[in-house]
Amino acid sequence: MQITIDIDAEEPLFAQLMGGIKAAVSAGTLAPGAPLPSIRQLANDLDLNNKTVAKAYQLLERDNIIQTKGYRGTFVHPDAKAHVDFDLNAWVAGQISDTVEACRARGATDSEIRIAFANLMQNKMNGGQ
Repeated sequence: MQITIDIDAEEPLFAQLMGGIKAAVSAGTLAPGAPLPSIRQLANDLDLNNKTVAKAYQLLERDNIIQTKGYRGTFVHPDAKAHVDFDLNAWVAGQISDTVEACRARGATDSEIRIAFANLMQNKMNGGQ
């Protein structure tokens, strides 16, 4: 697996790493079930902070691109190719955009929408529903 990280690029390092792994999966360079280096090993290989690699791995696991099997290691998810093109951030932005437009169509001001959103997020963070 050959991944190039550009420390001068605007794209965050963890996102570059995620993109590299997704590209390798998409190209078939990383096959389903293929083992991936440990967080520590990949961080050393790419001269990155362990936390940067851990964040990329966490998000890739969330997106079903990789799977961690405890002490056995991290592997390419069996269905990784089916999920590699899904962009959760774009989906979330689309959902929020649709909701904001619906609120505006009903006459809500941007300030009211921001306050409602902040209240909802704060309620979630405090364990509310």
